[in-house]
Parts: sequence; C-alpha cells; structure tokens
Amino acid sequence: MKAMIINIGDELLIGQVTNFNASWMAANLNNVGIDVFRINIVSDTEDEILNALKEAEAVADIILITGGLGPTNDDITKKCLCRFFNTSLVFDEETYSDIETIFKIRKYPMTTLNRMQAEILKGGEAIRNTEGTAPGLWYERNNKIFVATPGVPFEMKPMMTNYIIPMLEERMKGHVIAHKTILTQGIGESFLAEKIAGWEGALLPYMRLAYLPSPGLVRLRITARGENKMELQKQIMVQVERLGKIIPEYIFGYDDDTLEKIILNVFLKSKKTLSTAESCTGGAIAQRITSVPGSSSYFKGSVIAYANQIKEQMLGVSTETLQTFGAVSEETVKEMAQNVRKILKTDYAIAVSGIAGPEGGSEHKPVGLVYIAIADDTKVFVQKFYFGENRLVTIEKAVITSLNMLRKICIN
Repeated sequence: MKAMIINIGDELLIGQVTNFNASWMAANLNNVGIDVFRINIVSDTEDEILNALKEAEAVADIILITGGLGPTNDDITKKCLCRFFNTSLVFDEETYSDIETIFKIRKYPMTTLNRMQAEILKGGEAIRNTEGTAPGLWYERNNKIFVATPGVPFEMKPMMTNYIIPMLEERMKGHVIAHKTILTQGIGESFLAEKIAGWEGALLPYMRLAYLPSPGLVRLRITARGENKMELQKQIMVQVERLGKIIPEYIFGYDDDTLEKIILNVFLKSKKTLSTAESCTGGAIAQRITSVPGSSSYFKGSVIAYANQIKEQMLGVSTETLQTFGAVSEETVKEMAQNVRKILKTDYAIAVSGIAGPEGGSEHKPVGLVYIAIADDTKVFVQKFYFGENRLVTIEKAVITSLNMLRKICIN
C-alpha cells in the first residue's frame, strides 16, 4: 500500500520548526510494509489543505495528516476535512471523557474551546490521544484511509504506535517488509559501490539496496518484501554474511549501532581506560563519547589544546616539534597522544590536529588536512587524512574516523 504524508503548518514552511514528524512517521510506516512515496508540506490555509487532500486521494491508499487539530483559530484541519468529505462534526462522549480526565489531572478548568476538541468527523472514528487533548481522526472513503494526528510530536508518536499503525497492519496482512542496515566507515560511496557491485547484482529479485551516505560513513540498507517476515530476515542475513566476507575491513556495525556505543562495550569488556587530546575537533570527540550513558566507567577526560601554547604547556608537546613540523603534523599529534595518555593515566588516547578551515590552509597543508593518532602503552598509530573544505564536515569526519580507528586497534 502507498502512503502520502501531509504536514500542515506555516512554521514548517518558514523553517521555524524542523519537520521531524515526517521522517519519524515514514520510518515507522516503512517498517510495517507501507511505502511512503510523497511528503507534502502545506500552509495553514483552507485552499492549500483542500488541494493537498485532493491530490493525495488521487494517488495514495493511505493519507496521513499532521497538524492543525488544536483548539485555536489557526487550527483548521477538522474544518477542512469536513468540507472535503462533505460531512459535519459530532460530539464524541468517550473523547470528551478523556479530555476531562487530562484537565482534572492537570488541575486546569475546562474551556469551551477544549470541549470543542471532543468533536470528530461524522462517519469517522476518533483515535485516542493519551498525551493531550486533541484526538486523532480516522476516516475512510473510496477504499482510501485518511488519518489525522496532532502536530505535536509527543502526542503524535504514541498515537501512531499504539493505535494507527496496528490498525493499518490489520489491513496489511500478507504484505510484510524487512530491513537490515550495514554500517561502513573508511570508504566513499562510489568506491564502495564499485567494490560490492557483484554482490549487489546477485541480490534476490525481491531485495533492494540503498546507499545512505553521511559525513564519515555510508549506510547500506537492504529492503526485502514478501509474505513471511522471518523468512525475509533469514534471507537478508545470508546476504549480509556474504557482504561481510567482501568488505570486512569497512563494516563496523548494523542497524542502530553507533561507534560510541560499540566502543563503550569494547572498553567495558576490556576494563581499559581512554583519554583524548583535541585541537581542530574542539572537544567533539569527547562529547560524542560522553553522550552514551556509562562512558564515565572508561573515559577519564580530555585536553582541548586549540592553541599551540596549550599544546606546549598542558600537553608537553615540545617547542622544537611545533617549530619544525607545525601544529598540524604527524610528529605533533603523536606527542599529543602519548602525553595525554600519561598525564591522565589511561590505557589508550586519541589525539587529533588539523585545519578545519575555511582559513588557515596552505599549498603544503590544505584545508581539510587532519592527523589522527591512537596511543597505547607500546606504540602510537598515526594516519593522515584529507577531509575536504567544509569545516563542519571535516570535524564530523575526524570524529567518526578517530573513533573507528580506536575500535579497530582495540579489537585487534
């Protein structure tokens, strides 16, 4: 079944609010075998909403609408739906009871506007809102399903999870979808595609591969469609195992894995400790590491040595090294890694120094040049990278690459 999402709200069109609802809804619908083939954002005007509904009904089996169900004058979704379906609003006692309960719990007085929120489409069905006062709406016409939810994410998500998706799944029996995402790092999208072309070409006819690149890594998502989810998952894993033999050096995880979570588990098992010395990344590596609960068990701290003076005074990088080779060099980053490991008394250390730009580059040391070092108690591993001219992309790539270097060294 094909679905279309209509997001209503001027705040989305002017960039005041990011449209996270659409991406969340699309991902969760796709997980149950519903293809979202179009996402439409429209303003809070009757003509725009009606035009979007007309367009959606012509091409989609399921139309999901978010936004405009609140109690204020700019919330006109119900009014538009009534006009579109040539129906009226009726008072729903069960919905009103839910709203009353919420107001009693919050100790707020019930207003006329809030009482009106218990009105639903005649001929339709209310969808319970356990987190707010605006119910969702379910309406069917000409074998098409229309579902409206509030635009507030913490109201929309439980409504979708607990009611709407299960109701849609009932209609979807016999049509299932399975996904598997393989996470790769250290190789660009085009080079990766070339390496795995033979494997990709041999995928089963009901499987599809998508490349999902982002700074520093490429996700490979296999999608399979059929009637038996367990069988689909089994066949996908056969393909994943084959891929693992082709590019083992680039695969670091699957699905929702992150490098910071993987590293946490590695260090918890080894009972080793880690520190970082950061220049061009400005603490971004430490921030990524400490974003995971439990990281305090192995991560001891970081020295953000942005200026050469700090590299000398706090990290003990020699003046001679800085004068001879410069701050962005193999020699400097090596000393940074060795010394921060000793200063903070850790088993491992990451050090990074580079030119994030947009200024500061030269012919011999261009913007995007980054040196990354990993030190343990026996040696220091140093690699040189060129991450491009975009400052934020360079920082992100440096973070991801340094974490994956650490993972590989610790595992090996």
